[in-house]
Amino acid sequence: MIELTQGGAYLLNGTEIVPDGADAAAQIKNKTGQEISKCEAARNTIAYGILEAHNTSGNMEKLKIKFDKLTSHDITFVGIIQTARASGLKKFPIPYVLTNCHNSLCAVGGTINEDDHMFGLSCAKKYGGIYVPPHQAVIHQYAREMLAGGGKMILGSDSHTRYGALGTMAMGEGGPELVKQLLSQTYDINMPGVVGVYLTGEPVKGVGPQDVALAIIGAVFGNGYVKNKVMEFVGPGVAALSADFRIGIDVMTTETTCLSSIWQTDEQIKEFYEIHGRKEEYTELNPGEITYYDGMITVDLSKIRPMIAMPFHPSNTYTIDEVNANLKDVLHDVEERAKVSLDGAVPYSLQDKVVDGKFMVDQGIIAGCAGGGFENICAAADILRGSYIGSDGFTLSVYPASMPVYMELIKNGCAAAILETGAVLKTAFCGPCFGAGDTPANNAFSIRHSTRNFPNREGSKLQNGQISSVALMDARSIAATAANKGMLTPATEFDGDIGKYKYHFDANIYKNRVFDSKGVADESVEIQFGPNIKDWPAMGALPENLVLRVVSEIHDPVTTTDELIPSGETSSYRSNPLGLAEFTLSRKDPEYVGRAKDIQRAEKARMQGEHPCQAHPDVKPVMGVIKQSFPDVSHENTGFGSTIFAVKPGDGSAREQAASCQKVLGGWANIANEYATKRYRSNLINWGMLPFLIEAGELPFKNLDYLFFPGIRKAVEEKAETIEAYRVSVEDGALQQFTLTLGELTDEERQIILKGCLINYNRVQA
Repeated sequence: MIELTQGGAYLLNGTEIVPDGADAAAQIKNKTGQEISKCEAARNTIAYGILEAHNTSGNMEKLKIKFDKLTSHDITFVGIIQTARASGLKKFPIPYVLTNCHNSLCAVGGTINEDDHMFGLSCAKKYGGIYVPPHQAVIHQYAREMLAGGGKMILGSDSHTRYGALGTMAMGEGGPELVKQLLSQTYDINMPGVVGVYLTGEPVKGVGPQDVALAIIGAVFGNGYVKNKVMEFVGPGVAALSADFRIGIDVMTTETTCLSSIWQTDEQIKEFYEIHGRKEEYTELNPGEITYYDGMITVDLSKIRPMIAMPFHPSNTYTIDEVNANLKDVLHDVEERAKVSLDGAVPYSLQDKVVDGKFMVDQGIIAGCAGGGFENICAAADILRGSYIGSDGFTLSVYPASMPVYMELIKNGCAAAILETGAVLKTAFCGPCFGAGDTPANNAFSIRHSTRNFPNREGSKLQNGQISSVALMDARSIAATAANKGMLTPATEFDGDIGKYKYHFDANIYKNRVFDSKGVADESVEIQFGPNIKDWPAMGALPENLVLRVVSEIHDPVTTTDELIPSGETSSYRSNPLGLAEFTLSRKDPEYVGRAKDIQRAEKARMQGEHPCQAHPDVKPVMGVIKQSFPDVSHENTGFGSTIFAVKPGDGSAREQAASCQKVLGGWANIANEYATKRYRSNLINWGMLPFLIEAGELPFKNLDYLFFPGIRKAVEEKAETIEAYRVSVEDGALQQFTLTLGELTDEERQIILKGCLINYNRVQA
């Protein structure tokens, strides 16, 4: 079904794979009559050409990228614009789209949500942007319909910013990276590796894009095969997939931890642009005659079967047939994994979902940038047609990804077919994907064609004893399950017809409702602020030395951004840095906020010119131990704050709040064995936090210990390869030394850390 090469591979004429090895050059010459170096062949990827066209450094090993367009949603755009305003923003230099698809409902926090929406509209007018009102479209569907273009690059403040199927290299990053683009700065990365995804065959009836995506995620997530690389989809199987099908696979590449994605394009993608009235945006993209990839994933589409990603990660994949055939073993495995994900905070069992030997689910959701596409919903309608979901506990909700899609479903009768079953058709909203909509009952099991199934994404509150589960499936199998009133069923068991529906895009829906400045800024517009919209608190520069208290210690294999700062209703406070920070690690380590604020008192006192020992009783004995070996250290040249340890933090969302919330609570660093994603590490750096790395193994410190970092500012300035640190033991008056590293940092990143955060850096630059 899916095979991974052990090393790199060459692709000849887009149809033949030659694994890299001692005889690869001879094979290539024999087959093509050409001699080519690996470096030359690597330049023939589609990705290389697009990156080269957007690189401003003149050095393809050290990229400085300027994007064509930007996009954000209403969890992120307020913080981004506030940061950019504090840094001197006068006008959006490139098209910037502000969508309102995450906090569309004013269910929590009074007027907060709509206040933020009005902030966005007034900023689009003032700075020359585009504003998409609530319920019109989810962020990525609007980008596909109205922003994508062949050979273009788009940066979004949402991790699922992926438009590769349309020939657009798109990346999801934390807000500060968009701030840099708004200030005409660059996105700085090393040239990423490019992994080929070679598709053959065609899917069987009942298999959808989520099935293909989950199969790939299951094969590559755990081994890091594509981590921080670009996935390039090629091969004869591409032509067998419609544009919607490709889009459905593409958006899920985020869950592999890749950096971005790109696909070869053809007449089907050309037709997509023509349907949307933007035929000039189409560009045919293909790899070169001889192309080298840093790895190759071969996918036989004909062998993919309906998949399910069981709780609590998109990589926890099985075929649905496998689950049904081995219920006891699979459920036991999920329950054992849950002990790690949930820290044993609540009892967790799925055994009560087995009724007469069948697995019964409680809820179905087809939604968002992954599930809410036109073809997915049409296929679900055909499978559901003539059935009903029943009057018991099972529910089914369907969210078309945009109003134009919704309109076409009404016109072609698919909306009626769905509604007749007892299902509910709702407007474009990302809530079910990030834990702010359709929350199941306690102990319920939800199957969703959405992007993630992390703990808390479905609304669980472990501290209140509440837990429910989300599994990811394709819309087709969700419909087949709904037709069986909740009995887990693969769509390959459906023996009826799944039709092919022609899509007609109604551009007037956006023309009549979306505000588009056409890039014209109006300085006279006053920004509309709500009471909850607060400025960022003052943040100091990195001191000469640091004393940090470890205030959380997490040993899970991976820590998601949802665990660092929970999504869902907490996001209603996204525009209030201090208010949102109160939720940091609240579902993973409820003691974190109090501990971080406790030691932050010492730093606040220091910044106000007071002696920190008057603010915190631990400062005097800790400094006493330090001064025995470092007599020049004093409260004038030493900062105080907090740090956390996590094995591998940062998987998942691009939300910068996962880092900024730690920062506003006095965090100066993370310590990790590795970082799950480039975007989380970048968020730390842009908020002036040190991204420390420590070798795996027994830690030289524990939670609540004090750590001392002498000469940390000098170490950052002078690009020290290792960082000297000490555990401070007040009990025996000793300093126990250990070593950390910071990994590779650009000169700009070092300056951001030295200044204390991106805002400070940009103020100095201005």
